[in-house]
Amino acid sequence: MSDQVCRECHRIVTGQTCPVCGSSNLSSDWSGMVVIIDAERSEIAKKMDVDMADKYALKVR
Repeated sequence: MSDQVCRECHRIVTGQTCPVCGSSNLSSDWSGMVVIIDAERSEIAKKMDVDMADKYALKVR
């Protein structure tokens, strides 16, 4: 099973629902990935409005 992305929070997930926001609105059509390690200090995390360390897609269709 390939990774999918939550359309709500852009987290890259496996399974049928996002474990963080609980959404089942997932897409397998996405591109670009960023890994946030320290969300509190990351400028990219601030621009993406991310508050948790995880893998995120940059573009979700």
